[in-house]
Amino acid sequence: MKREELKKWREATVEEIETKLSELREQAYKLRHQLKIGQLKNFSAITNIKKEIAVLKTIVGEKNGSKKKNKS
Repeated sequence: MKREELKKWREATVEEIETKLSELREQAYKLRHQLKIGQLKNFSAITNIKKEIAVLKTIVGEKNGSKKKNKS
C-alpha cells in the first residue's frame, strides 16, 4: 500500500474502511478458491491482499483506540 493510499485510509471513516475490508476478504476468498482448483497464476496476490487487510485492521484499531482514550 502506497503512502498516499495510507493517508487516504487514515482520513476515512471506520465505516468506509470496514466496507473496503469486506471487499478485500471476499477477494481473498476467491483467490484461495482459485488456488485450490489450480487456476491461480499470481500467488503473491494472496499475500498482498492479506497485508492490505492487516493494515486496514490496524487503522481501525487505532481509530477505535483513540475514541476510547478520549472517553476516559
